Amino acid sequence: MAGELRRVVLALAVLVLAAGPGAGAGARTAEGGGEEWPRHRNAYAVMMYMGTPRDYEFYVAARVVLRSLAKLDVDADLVLLASMDVPARWIETLTKEDKVRVVKVENMENPYIKQSNNRFKLTLNKLYAWSLIDYDRVVMLDSDNLFLQKTDELFSCGQFCAAFINPCIFHTGLFVLQPSMKIFKDMVHELQIGRENPDGADQGFLVSYFSDLLDQPMFHPPPNGTKLNGHYRLPLGYQMDASYYYLKLRWSIPCGPNSVITFPSALWLKPWYWWSWPVLPLGLSWHEQRRNTIGYGGEIPMVLIQAVMYILIIALTKLTRPNLSKLCYRRDDKSPTFSHNMLKLVVMWTILAAYCVPFFLIPRTIHPIVGWTLYLLGSAALVSIPINAFLLPVFLVMMPWLGILGTLGVMAYPWYQNGIVRALAVFGYAFCYAPIAWNSLQKVMTSLHVTLEREAFFPILGESPQPQFSKLY
Repeated sequence: MAGELRRVVLALAVLVLAAGPGAGAGARTAEGGGEEWPRHRNAYAVMMYMGTPRDYEFYVAARVVLRSLAKLDVDADLVLLASMDVPARWIETLTKEDKVRVVKVENMENPYIKQSNNRFKLTLNKLYAWSLIDYDRVVMLDSDNLFLQKTDELFSCGQFCAAFINPCIFHTGLFVLQPSMKIFKDMVHELQIGRENPDGADQGFLVSYFSDLLDQPMFHPPPNGTKLNGHYRLPLGYQMDASYYYLKLRWSIPCGPNSVITFPSALWLKPWYWWSWPVLPLGLSWHEQRRNTIGYGGEIPMVLIQAVMYILIIALTKLTRPNLSKLCYRRDDKSPTFSHNMLKLVVMWTILAAYCVPFFLIPRTIHPIVGWTLYLLGSAALVSIPINAFLLPVFLVMMPWLGILGTLGVMAYPWYQNGIVRALAVFGYAFCYAPIAWNSLQKVMTSLHVTLEREAFFPILGESPQPQFSKLY
């Protein structure tokens, strides 16, 4: 019964949208900072919805792609299809600072929710692009597109155009459409009757809806700028999968202009995350685009706070080293073996935490060079705690730190002949480093064991240290 009610409500919403020739944009709440819209005949559109653990990252990504288009001086409006629950402060930033037209939409009911990944459940909001009937053509984008040059020639394409980065399935990270309320209503109807959808998200639905696109001709921009009719396949240069670059470490896409890079990779390897570089070399290109558009003003205060905190930790652990060692090395006459084993366990977990905790504290979308610098500072600061508290050998405990630094250097080296050589270099480094790391771990445990066996290193808390103890300093 609840499902039938939702379908009725959705159908009524479609009827309202279709009430008049300009109702497609006017029926929903549209905000443009007091500006008159539309300003141009065509538009680039991006979608944003809430409900994932990474809403802020996608907000940043949407701003970067829209601002990068503005910097390219495209002859089109910039439109954001935002769900009703997008925070008002984000809407204000987009409209006032980024000069984006924000069109608020109700989340599209997804009848494939059981077969869809949770983070894709609202991607059917893309279908609202067909309701933007103020425009002749709309280029619908995902937030993870990186524009290398202007692509306004796409507005000459037909009623639907998309690129195939998979031999048989076109990619919906970028596609061109002619808005039409008739098609929009038909799509909503197809959702209601449960049209076949292989992946339960927008791509599966659109691939099913435009099932004959593979048989359509390739798009070639007409020299006079007239708009084409029909459906077309876009050249691969408009959706260059980043994995193509990683194979040769350069672009060599012969099909169409090399205009747009897309990142259809695992979510945690999206280019806006600071750890994406140098693991994936193109992450730095995305961050350079961000640096030149919206900057990092929101993250810098947190970076400075963490940096000051880590410097204070290094200073305090160095100054309080004698007291820390007294606190950690205490006599236990009843069960010394158990006490020794527990202390070894505490040391290992403390060192492990020192290398893990900073990773999760760094703002996720900060510039990679800043992120890795802060990580190395943070891990060095936290690892100084077990070094000074348990009197461990500095070089051996810092061996993972040195290994991470070396890995970054090997991956960031810019003069590899191709991606295969780069991968072999990383593998070779890991192969050589692994026995060194293992040997260092064994020596740390041996050093800790020797220290525990020395009775002089077990002063009862509150006792004055023995002369032999002080000679070590």
